[in-house]
Amino acid sequence: MKFAYRFSNLLGAVYRQGNLNFSKDGNSVISPVGNRISVFDLKNNTSETLPISTTKNITCVGVSPDGNVAIVVDEDGAALLISLITRAVLHHFHFHKPVSSLRFSPDGRKFVVTKGNVALMYHAPGKHREFNAFVLDKSYYGPYDETTCIDWTDDSKCFVVGSKDMSTWVFGAERWSNLIYYSLGGHKDVIVGCFFEKDSLDLYTVSQDGTLCVWESDTQLDGLILAKSKDKDRTTLTPGHEDQEVEEGEVIRGKPEVPKDEKRKTVRYKQISKHFFNKDGDFNNLTAAAFHKSSHILVTGFASGIFHLHELPEFNLIHSLSLSDQRISSVAINSSGDWIGFGCSGKGQLLVWEWQSESYVFKQQGHFNNMASLAYSPDGQYIVTGGDDGKVKVWNSNSGLCFVTFTEHTSSVTSVAFTSSGFVIVSASLDGTVRAFDLHRYRNFRTLTSPHPAQFSTLAVDVSGELVSAGAQDSFEIFLWSMQTGRLLEVLGGHESPVSCLCFSPVQSVLASASWDKTIRLWDMMDSWQVKETLHLTSDALSVAYRPDGQQLAVATLNGEISFWNPHTAAQTSSVSGRHDLETGRKDTDKVTAKQLAKGKSFTSLCYSADGESVLAGGLSKFVCIYNIKEQMLVKKFEISSNLSFDAMEEFLDRRKMTEFGSLALVDDGEGEDVHISLPGVRRGDMSSRHFRPEIRVSSLRFSPTGRSWAATTTEGLLIYSLDGSMVFDPYDLDLDVTPVSIRQQLRRQEWAAAIILAFRLNEKALKQEVLETVPHDQISVICASLPDIYVEKLLGFVAACLENSGHLQFYMMWAQNLLMLHGQKLKNRSAAILPTLQALQKSIQRHVDNLSKLCDFNMYNIRYAAALSRQRGLKRTAEDDDRVSEDMSEASSDAADMMML
Repeated sequence: MKFAYRFSNLLGAVYRQGNLNFSKDGNSVISPVGNRISVFDLKNNTSETLPISTTKNITCVGVSPDGNVAIVVDEDGAALLISLITRAVLHHFHFHKPVSSLRFSPDGRKFVVTKGNVALMYHAPGKHREFNAFVLDKSYYGPYDETTCIDWTDDSKCFVVGSKDMSTWVFGAERWSNLIYYSLGGHKDVIVGCFFEKDSLDLYTVSQDGTLCVWESDTQLDGLILAKSKDKDRTTLTPGHEDQEVEEGEVIRGKPEVPKDEKRKTVRYKQISKHFFNKDGDFNNLTAAAFHKSSHILVTGFASGIFHLHELPEFNLIHSLSLSDQRISSVAINSSGDWIGFGCSGKGQLLVWEWQSESYVFKQQGHFNNMASLAYSPDGQYIVTGGDDGKVKVWNSNSGLCFVTFTEHTSSVTSVAFTSSGFVIVSASLDGTVRAFDLHRYRNFRTLTSPHPAQFSTLAVDVSGELVSAGAQDSFEIFLWSMQTGRLLEVLGGHESPVSCLCFSPVQSVLASASWDKTIRLWDMMDSWQVKETLHLTSDALSVAYRPDGQQLAVATLNGEISFWNPHTAAQTSSVSGRHDLETGRKDTDKVTAKQLAKGKSFTSLCYSADGESVLAGGLSKFVCIYNIKEQMLVKKFEISSNLSFDAMEEFLDRRKMTEFGSLALVDDGEGEDVHISLPGVRRGDMSSRHFRPEIRVSSLRFSPTGRSWAATTTEGLLIYSLDGSMVFDPYDLDLDVTPVSIRQQLRRQEWAAAIILAFRLNEKALKQEVLETVPHDQISVICASLPDIYVEKLLGFVAACLENSGHLQFYMMWAQNLLMLHGQKLKNRSAAILPTLQALQKSIQRHVDNLSKLCDFNMYNIRYAAALSRQRGLKRTAEDDDRVSEDMSEASSDAADMMML
């Protein structure tokens, strides 16, 4: 079992806060999700989370005009320069203060950052390697309060900055003699957006109270006059600005000294019109705005969830729609002006709207509360999640997008599961119901309830999909239903504490139940639901899991241990102490060290790997551990998050937050002198408080049936970790004569079987694919028959991996068919060991079947329509010919009658 799992994707959250951006071609949306960046490809309907993360939540993202690089800034002002092509971090920088906005110039040579009441212009990183990628060019002072927004002219000569002091400032990017700065008023609230007209200095400004001002300039862009070269003004900063980074750039102040003999005409602005959005009083508090210069379309979003489209400068309303009842946090327009992106941080929504056809291009929403559980479908293609928001969501593991949401539950969903068929989802909730959902018709077709109200905290479905069991956390009972009839079959009693976990055996009709009463009970479903065995533990049982072959049971207990049992003999075979591997962080309000806290921590979720050799464990910590069962040792530990915006992330006390009166974390940020301390047992903070930090935790873990990936539901979202084969060099039976040169020599001699064996001994993906695709298709059956058994399994696994992405569909299908036909009996004898490989092959084939069946159906209906249309035209043409013949015959008969008369 290889443990080279790397972070692959982030599901369950599509937008948190910050500004949205479109890619250069306009086909992708770049969205900040916590401390990560997700890219949603709207053309191919896929998503990808970049393998980079900041130390805190991202608040600002700027993308270069060529779309190659982006700058992301977090809450503290720490910035990363990342490549959108290689997905790598190029440079680290710190602005030392929170950044409100960032914008590249259209020519890509400069970018402006606003922090506090100052605007800083930097040289943009070039195409060559640089020692310092961020070089300060100029600092601009003018506003008295924090700056909010930026926009550039099309030729990158000037930029405009909006501020919270209700003023808008126009600055020159170069030293223009007739435009150093210009201040505009006219608003009575915070400036939300300021935009230049296309190829002009004319301006539009939008404020938070729903006011639009149109400003006209008396000078064109080509009328700006470059000032004479002077020595750069390297004067010191005014008091209060000592921390600004201006030692390498010049300072431009809002009130410069203008020579008295200066007679040049300076740039002037005039307000030509003023418009109001909230004439009827239905909505106010404008929160986001975007302007597309080519089409003159202004998009504005409001706190009530309404957005408007206006055509400027006439202020003609195109249409007004409501997305939801949540505040629109960010608006962006793509380069062509067809698609508009909206981000709502309240519910974690991301929408892309095509305004001309008035339809959604993209609509996604994650769980806006904690995710409690997840489950993989039997083929590994789908993932279902349940959250505290009462929703059950189904995600496509290939595209990373949610394609159906079930909202029938009225309280938190505590557990979800797939049946063995893969088309039925079962979920348990605190609302006292267990519901079954159909993935064919997307409906809730079965609702299972108990005789008396109970809150279900755990769920399990047997291998046949016929029996559904749920454990109650208040009555200590286990309820058993029939999926076919929906009837309650039995109520299993015997536990003396809440039931924490249920698990069915994969090979027998045996149910294992874990409880806080320090016992594991094995219930025989075939023998009147009696207790078959009782396993006595030394501490409260929190989680239980069966090995895929059903021959072993893993139990996580409150003392931080994982014990392994033989379910047939009820004997403990081994145990692992994992308390010291959790390394829990300390919360801001804790008064003890993280080491002392870890003594009371334990694993709350367990799952076996696909081959049963290892176990995956997670709990109230930012770490997920993989243990080797045979060696009883920790193999690898994954840090699921480095986001310091979450609580319980830091191991040591932050002395900067300590005062003589105690920790600053105990002081509420809101108004009043009340100190807000969360109640014991509360993990998410008081939702009615003004400010809270969610605590990092892992609530559920699952391995994919294919063994190629595993998933974890965390405070950050649904994290997917997968094997990256291209980055791992893992040769098998390597020798001196096994080289790429010798492999290609075998290919030239047409020794196909020898070349394949050597390529798999070297185990380099690109070389294996080259050798396999060089083999003639008529030689496949001969080669498959002559391969040794050990290479048959390796070749089958490689074919399953290639079949998922390769375009040579028939070629790889021939390989798979011949391997299964010629070695089927031997593979069947080792089916337990190669089950992940067979499931990966099934998943690839099923995906191609689904795609091709849709295409064939579409083409079939088109052909039928064309054939029916041609028949209809043929009948019409035949009828016209018949009419023409009858007309000719009638004319001929009339002519003959006339001749007879004559």
